[in-house]
This record gives sequence, C-alpha cells and structure tokens, in this order.
Amino acid sequence: MAHATSSSVPAVDENSLFVDLLHEAPLSSHRQPRSIFGSILYCILLAGCVVVVVAARWIFFLTPELIPAMICSCNVILLVITGIFQQYLVYQVKKVRLQGYYMFSEKLKHIARLPFAATAYGTASMLLICVWQPYLQMLSVSTLLRIVMFAEVVGVGCFMSVYIGCIHQYNSLNGQPDILKSLYSALQPSSSLEELRYHDGGRLSDQQMALLQYQRENLHYLSEEVLRLQELLSKYQRADDGATPQVDLAHLLAARDQELRALSAEMNQVHAEIRLARNLIAERDSEIQQIRLTNNKYVEENERLRAILGEWSSRAAKLERALEAEKVSTMELQKRISEQRSQSSSQVGDER
Repeated sequence: MAHATSSSVPAVDENSLFVDLLHEAPLSSHRQPRSIFGSILYCILLAGCVVVVVAARWIFFLTPELIPAMICSCNVILLVITGIFQQYLVYQVKKVRLQGYYMFSEKLKHIARLPFAATAYGTASMLLICVWQPYLQMLSVSTLLRIVMFAEVVGVGCFMSVYIGCIHQYNSLNGQPDILKSLYSALQPSSSLEELRYHDGGRLSDQQMALLQYQRENLHYLSEEVLRLQELLSKYQRADDGATPQVDLAHLLAARDQELRALSAEMNQVHAEIRLARNLIAERDSEIQQIRLTNNKYVEENERLRAILGEWSSRAAKLERALEAEKVSTMELQKRISEQRSQSSSQVGDER
C-alpha cells in the first residue's frame, strides 16, 4: 500500500464534527502480513497425533495394555499445547484488529476459539469413557479412545485449515480497512436500512474503540515517519548535496505533518462521537425505563379494573338469581290469588 500524500488527505474542519469517517481517516501504509508458520507447525503436530492414534497397535505392540494411558497422555499434552497456541492466535487476531480490519478480526476471533474447545470436548469424552469403561461392551476402551482422539484431531485440523485460509486471505488484501466502512457519524443521515444502527450500543462502542486503536497505530507510525524524515533532512542539509533532495524531503515532511494533524483531529472527532453515542444510549435507556414504569402502571390499573369487573359480575349474578327468585315468588302469588278468586266465586254461586 503506497504512502499517503498530502493530496490524498482531505481538509479537516474543526468546527464540523460528525462527518463520514470513510473519507477522513488516513489509510495505514504499514500493514504487516501475519505469519502462518506457527499454524503450520501446529498442523504438523496434529498430523503426528493422527499417526500415533492410527498406528498405536503397532507402536505399542509389546505393551498393548499401555495404549489407553498413552493416548490419554497424548491428548492431555495436546490440550496444553492447544491452550498455549490459542494465546498466539489471540495475539494474531489483536494485530489484525489494530490494522483496522475489525469485521475480519471478529471472524478470526470466533475461529481461534474452536481448536481449544474441540480439544476440551475430546478430553471430556475420554474422561467419560475411562469412567464408564466397566459398562462398555461393544468396543474396547483403547479403540474408543483412539476413535475419540482421531475425531478430535480431525476437527481441530479442519478449524486450523479455515484459520490459515483466513490469514492467507488477510495477507492478500489490498483494499481499505473495513473499520472505515462500517462506521457512520451519529448525526449523519443514512438510508432507511440503517435507522436502527444504534440499537446495539455495545457493538457501536466496540467498533469505535477499534477505530481509535487503528488511528493510534497510524499516529504512532506517522510520528516515526516524521522523525525519520527529519533525520534524513538533517543529513541532507549537512551534506549540502543540492537543493532538490532537501525540497523533496521538506515536502514529504510537510505532508506527513499534515497527515498527523488530520489524524489527531479525527481522533478528537471520534472521541466526541463516542460521548454522543453514549449519551444517546443513556437517553434511550432512560426512555425505556420510563416506558417500563408506565407499562407497569397500566398493568396495575388493568388488574384493578379486572378486579372491579369481577366484582360487578358477581353482583350481577346475585341480582339475576334474586330476580329469578322474585319471579318465582310472584308466579306463586299469582297462582294463589287466582285460586282464592275461584274459591270466592264458587262460594258466591253456592249462596245464590
């Protein structure tokens, strides 16, 4: 990646914060490829484990009763080496992150955890086999241990192949760091698909922190470049070999100084954006708390209304039962009155 010149660095307006970072942040010109030598050595170790597992009967043909113990010992050694190697992978991922490839480092971070996880699961499976060996009738313990370790080593080898492929892809990258493409200003208008980009506050803060780390690396690199160019300029001035080299070095020094100022201003802008994003997240959290309180009040009011409705329903049921009883009593009273009237009329007829 060629060195950035003064023409490639846009002017920074100190009064206008919250600009698009894609065109403001300078590109890193010192991206170093990641080595895959350690990963290849680890794959060679895995191949040796496969050879030991497959040829265990021929290697330990004199002492076959030691095969389970040797396989378990090899697996424990592999677990320890994988744990140490995982720290190396984490270091590699951190270096990729500092180069500005945030999304790429996130993918590598998930892949770097898989080899140790697979080895730990294989060790746990071996422990279960050793514990339950009196109840295992289908296969011998040594055969089961060899199968588990073989599957474990093959799985770890697949994960390491994916990791090596990703590192090779990273070494062949020529574009801009993806951290510059993944962040937008907090107040910059965006498309309708990006309106909810602040819902995940933790991810936003993590991305902005990665951008700050990337810019600090660039700032450190540019400071070293300025010092180196100053030393070269002083050497040319002492040598006094002509004006042309001095003019070229002065121009390069001015360009580096301008990039350094632009990067410092951009870091201040990102700090301001982080503060604004945190304030927005805090406001959203307070709004969510208020909405939850209001919702709880509505729930309480709804429960109170339901209790009132149940009480009124019980009262209505009581009134309906009372009304039915009143109707029955009224009908009986009417029957009695009609009977008395018929009796009185019959008595009057008899008297006549």
